[in-house]
Amino acid sequence: MNEEKIFEKIDWTAIEKIAIPGDIGISYHQSIEFPGFCLRQVEYSVNYKSDHWCNKGHIVHCISGESEIEFQSGEKVILVKGMSLFIFSEKKMHRLISQNGAKVIIIDGNFLEQKNI
Repeated sequence: MNEEKIFEKIDWTAIEKIAIPGDIGISYHQSIEFPGFCLRQVEYSVNYKSDHWCNKGHIVHCISGESEIEFQSGEKVILVKGMSLFIFSEKKMHRLISQNGAKVIIIDGNFLEQKNI
């Protein structure tokens, strides 16, 4: 008998961490791909600054530390533990900066494309 899978348990300790250098500092990404979206846990080092501007849509949830989402327009949003942010695709170019380090969960997917909202 085939049972429909209705949940997925994630053991982040079993998922490989991939180091990705930023313009300043380093980030460690753990990713899981699902149909239609990607779930990532990312740890940012102290004094981290992304090396690129991004136009993808994201849902970002801060687990610990503090991260700053900087928009190319000059706007900034600070996320601290327990806060989340939705960014819709192609709406605003953005990058992440973390002065004191942070750990976040990021969800990406085409469901965040502006045409679907």
